[in-house]
Amino acid sequence: MKIIIFGASGSGTTTLAQSLADQLGWVHLDADDYYWAKTAIPFETKVPLAERHQNLRQDLEASNHVIISGSLVSWGEYWLQAFDLGVFLRIPHKIRMERLKQREIDRYGKALESEYRQKKMQDFLDWAAQYDDPSFNSRNIAQHRRWMELLQCEVLELDGDFTNEARMQKVLDKVEQMKSKK
Repeated sequence: MKIIIFGASGSGTTTLAQSLADQLGWVHLDADDYYWAKTAIPFETKVPLAERHQNLRQDLEASNHVIISGSLVSWGEYWLQAFDLGVFLRIPHKIRMERLKQREIDRYGKALESEYRQKKMQDFLDWAAQYDDPSFNSRNIAQHRRWMELLQCEVLELDGDFTNEARMQKVLDKVEQMKSKK
């Protein structure tokens, strides 16, 4: 089974995917690991689309049980039919933004004392804050909703401030339900 867990930055996709993969003994792949080049300063250099697509596809196809976290909306048509289940996460805007700010502080620590890193963090937070605006010219809720309609698999939508454990249980229940239908 192959699952994609997606949503806005800070919605918990990576946390949920890693927790599920750990519990099930499945492979977890995070889209950010393919989207961003491994550089001394992370999240600065994008990997070309064709290269990231090829690398993620190769890793996805190498295992029968994979959970991908992250948005693949702009990665091409292949991804529309690559999954057995999609999981779309939404949490209240205020909680998501608080999580993102804390994540940036935890990630960069003392580096945030530099004016450059402060600006990069603020630019990222400003970008992420616009997700719920369907007219925003970048990843947004409307793009994800359109993508969900195109996915060739069932989509489980988890909307609300659930604990990671509650989210896990909902996904595990869905996986069991799907297995019993086969």
